[in-house]
Amino acid sequence: MPVQYRDYYETLGVSKTATPDELKSAFRKLARKFHPDTAEDKKTAEEKFKEINEAYEVLGDPEKRKKYDELGPNWQQGGFPRPPGGGARPQGFPGAGTYESGGAEYHFGGTGFSDFFEQVFGARRGRSRGYDDFEYGEAPPMRGQDVEADILVTLEEALNGSNRQISFRRGDSGKVQTYTVKIPKGVHQGQRIRLAGQGGSGGAGGEAGDLYLRIKFERHPNFEVEGSDLLYELELPVHRLVLGSDAEVVTLDGRARFPIPPGTQVGRKFRFAGRGLPKGGGQRGDLYAVVTATVPQNPSEKEKELWQQIAALSGA
Repeated sequence: MPVQYRDYYETLGVSKTATPDELKSAFRKLARKFHPDTAEDKKTAEEKFKEINEAYEVLGDPEKRKKYDELGPNWQQGGFPRPPGGGARPQGFPGAGTYESGGAEYHFGGTGFSDFFEQVFGARRGRSRGYDDFEYGEAPPMRGQDVEADILVTLEEALNGSNRQISFRRGDSGKVQTYTVKIPKGVHQGQRIRLAGQGGSGGAGGEAGDLYLRIKFERHPNFEVEGSDLLYELELPVHRLVLGSDAEVVTLDGRARFPIPPGTQVGRKFRFAGRGLPKGGGQRGDLYAVVTATVPQNPSEKEKELWQQIAALSGA
């Protein structure tokens, strides 16, 4: 069947005019609900979490969001090329990516992205010299094109490493090739994993190109990534910032408690050394808990009275 359009706004439950902050809030709320580590139905939650992640991957990126909005639901009639053969999804490839390289259509499984995402945002391939580049004489062997596809990697995989099973099929061939790909411990965003000789076919006896899997970090409901450091948004009620208290943060290694001094200001960062992502040499980046304040949305009359007393004491 044809590649189906995905309504990312509907997936996140937001309007098409949603602000970046509204998108972020919607993603976090849904991601925390469906994160496989905490959900009861892990299989269903895992698939839903990937959908949420993909939606925010597009809508949370201004350039991708602009392209997505411009194409719209009629994206295949809007100048974007249809995949060969109507873009049929091969059986047994849930969430597979599909695109053409050097005349051969590739169907991926296990990369974490849908067909729709791959068609619009994921197709990348190198250029190899073709026969038309030669004016006369017999063309020499031509090396095939290199093919590149994104692969979603969790922060836990980046920290600890893992083995992932990747499948792909070329064109209408019934042969499915499956590889166990090693995700190295300490892998970084944008790093590529090479599968030698698995790219486009060569011409006139030339060698095949290579297949590269480009690392794309799966967005996490609790952390923002800055290089090897992680940022954690710590939401605390105003009174706890004023009076001081204990707080708890989530890290990739578990939870950690620490004291909040009285008079802590919004925006203050608390550093947890070595709780970030690997950065080489056996070292890890840091985790920073960034303080934000939560304000009562519907204060009672008694609460309003108390706040008025506080305001009077402060001279406000």
